[in-house]
Amino acid sequence: MERRLILAAACAFIVAAVLLSAWAPGQFATPRVDRADGYVSELAARDQPWSPLFRTTDALAGLACLFGIAVLPVVRGDGRRDAPGRWRWERAGWPALALFGLLTMADAAFPLDCAALSDPACERGPLSFAHHIHAVAGVLAIVAALAAMALLSPPSRASWALTAALAVVTLLVLAAVIAGRLVGVAQRAQVTIIALWLVHLALRLLSQEAVRPAAHLHVIDEGEGPAVVITDGMAGAWYHWDHVAAGLAATHRVIRFDRPGLGRSTAALTTPTLYGEAARLAALAPPHPEHVTVVAHSVAAWHAEAFARLHPLRIRALVLVDPSPLPRKGRRTSTAGRALGRWLPALGSTWGAWVIARLAGPAVHRMITGVADGPGVYREGQVLAAAVGEWLAFRDMAADLREIRHEHVLPSIRVTILSAGGDGGRHAALAGLLKARLVRLPGAGHQVQVTAPEAIVQAV
Repeated sequence: MERRLILAAACAFIVAAVLLSAWAPGQFATPRVDRADGYVSELAARDQPWSPLFRTTDALAGLACLFGIAVLPVVRGDGRRDAPGRWRWERAGWPALALFGLLTMADAAFPLDCAALSDPACERGPLSFAHHIHAVAGVLAIVAALAAMALLSPPSRASWALTAALAVVTLLVLAAVIAGRLVGVAQRAQVTIIALWLVHLALRLLSQEAVRPAAHLHVIDEGEGPAVVITDGMAGAWYHWDHVAAGLAATHRVIRFDRPGLGRSTAALTTPTLYGEAARLAALAPPHPEHVTVVAHSVAAWHAEAFARLHPLRIRALVLVDPSPLPRKGRRTSTAGRALGRWLPALGSTWGAWVIARLAGPAVHRMITGVADGPGVYREGQVLAAAVGEWLAFRDMAADLREIRHEHVLPSIRVTILSAGGDGGRHAALAGLLKARLVRLPGAGHQVQVTAPEAIVQAV
C-alpha cells in the first residue's frame, strides 16, 4: 500500500511539472506577450485570449503538488525508512512545497489585469487589488520553492545543483527587472528549473524503498498478584487508565496495552476483527491454569466478552465499563468500508494524515475525554487512521459477536457492568443476558476511567 502511495505522489509531482510548463507551447498562441521581456504570468492576464486555460493549468499544478504531499508517506528520522536527522529537514521542506502549491493556486485565482511588461499602457491604467495580490503571491511562491528545494535536496547532488541554479536565476530575474530587459527569459528559466526539480523529486521518490516499521505492541505490565488485563474503548490510549492501574497495582498484576495503530503501538497490516482482538487478549493474559480479570471499556467490551466465550478456562471475571450496545440492525460493514479499512494503515502514515492529526487530534481528544493529550499520541496520523479503522469495523464486530453468542456459552464467571452513559435500558438488558451485576454511575460520563477510576477499582 505504501509503495502505491509513493507512486501516486511521484505521478502527482510529474503532473505538476508538466502543468507548470504549459507556457512553453502556449506562448506561441499569445503573440501579444513578449517572450523576451514579458512575465510568464502575462499569458494568464485577464485581457489575454487564453487566460482561462493558463489559469486552470496553474491551479491544477498547485493542486497536484498538494495532492502529492498529502498522500506521501512520512519519512521520520527515527529509523522508519531513512537516515537519522532527515526528519527535521523534511518536516519543514514539505510544508514549504505545500506553500508553493497554495501560492501557485493563488496566482491562478488572482491573475494580472493585463500584460504588465508587454503592454506599456497596462501600468498607466488603474490596477485591481487582484493584480497586486498576484505580484506578491508570485514572489512568495518562488521563495517557497527555493526553500523547499534547499530543505528537500539532501543527499542528492543533482537536486542541490538545481537548487543552486534556481538561486542564481532568481538573482538574474531581479537584475532583469531593474534593468528592464530580458525579464521573460530569466523568469522562464526560473519556472523551467522548478519543473525539472519536481520531476527529479518524483524519480527520487520512486527509487526509495517503502519499508514499514517493525511491528510493536505497546504493553505496560506492573504489579504482582491476580492478573487484570485492561482494554480501552475505540481510539483509547494506555494513559487514560493511569489512576485505575495505580489503584490496582498494589494487589494485582495490571496489564495495559495499546491496540495496533493506537497510542505507542505500530499500525497493523490488517483491519481489526473481533476474533483478532479476542486472540490479542488471549496472548496478553497469563497462560492456563491462571485466570484473568478483563476490564473493558466501551466497544472493547465486545472483545472481552468474545475472549471469555472463546477461552472459558482462562477467564476469572469481566468488568465492562459503559459497554457499547450492539446496533439494532445486523448489517455488516460495506464493501467500500472494508476497502478503505485496508488502505487506512498506509494512509495514516502520510503527510496529509499527519497534518490533520496535528491540527485537530489534541482538540478532539480533549473535547471527548476532558483531559489533555500529555504524551502527544493524538498528534500522530496513524492514531487517526486506526480510530477510523475501528469505527469502520464496528458493524462486522457486532455481527461476529452475535455469532459467537449463538455458538459459545459464557462461562459461569462474575460479570459487572458499570453504566454511566445514556444506555441504561440497554445496559440492563445486557446485564440480564450475561447474568451480570449492574452498577449505575449517574453523572460519571462515558470516560469512567478518567472521571471515576475508584468505581472500576472497586468493581475489580
